[in-house]
Amino acid sequence: MRLLLGLIWLLHWLPLPILGRIGDGLGSLLYLIIGKRRRIALTNLALCLPRLQEAERRVLARRHFQAYTRSVLERGILWWAPEARLRKLIHVEPGVPLEQIQSGPTILLCPHFVCLDVAGVAVSLETSACSIYMEQRNKVADAALRRGRSRFHPVKLLSRAEGIKPILRAMREGIPYFMLPDLDFGIKDAEFVPFFGIPAATLTATARIAAATGAQVIPVISTFLPGYRGWKVQFYPPVPDYPGKDLLEATRRLNAFIEDRVREAPAEYFWTHKRFKTRPPGEPGFYD
Repeated sequence: MRLLLGLIWLLHWLPLPILGRIGDGLGSLLYLIIGKRRRIALTNLALCLPRLQEAERRVLARRHFQAYTRSVLERGILWWAPEARLRKLIHVEPGVPLEQIQSGPTILLCPHFVCLDVAGVAVSLETSACSIYMEQRNKVADAALRRGRSRFHPVKLLSRAEGIKPILRAMREGIPYFMLPDLDFGIKDAEFVPFFGIPAATLTATARIAAATGAQVIPVISTFLPGYRGWKVQFYPPVPDYPGKDLLEATRRLNAFIEDRVREAPAEYFWTHKRFKTRPPGEPGFYD
């Protein structure tokens, strides 16, 4: 792991167009040799985008491997490049809404696009934040991730095992909560909510925290700019009338929002995750 981190550190000195093309080439190779993840991606694409022809889904899966690999290599820029270079490469639209964030409890909703770490850096350049963090098994990698995500303003990385109380405390202190809502963690604290028409075990935490704190939910999506020019971080208006009285419907609304964003940048969504691993009772699995 030290060698890998050292390589990523060396590569971060390269101009972004060169680094991005290296990522594309390596991603194409990984698409060919990592059969398990390729099959997961193709299964997800068949479920979520059934109107595409099989050949089109394979092209999209390869592009996803390229995008994901690029994001890993380019993370070196996020972790070690000077602030001036980051501000040149990260294009925030319409700008980090600091005044709005500081107006009251805030959840920054950031789905799993491959560049989601860019959104975290864009926020930490301007203000503190907190987020749930899954500790890495490798201690060297864990330390690098923690340092990289807390370079500027402090970022509180909270353990999922601690539950919701540390999140509520941080939000009461005026710290926005960076919420990643769209992984399958099993049925605990989740409900089966349609995602591209497929029942998916979806955390209801966003709706429950918003209901408990009166927090506004501001979606933020990070994607690549064309031509290897950097990244776009787009902040959306707060979700209106959220969560309302029906927490299940509130969760469905967020899944529908994520679906729309996926259609805009389909290669950059996290297709190699088993999003539909947990099935309703009696339903067969998709990934066997």
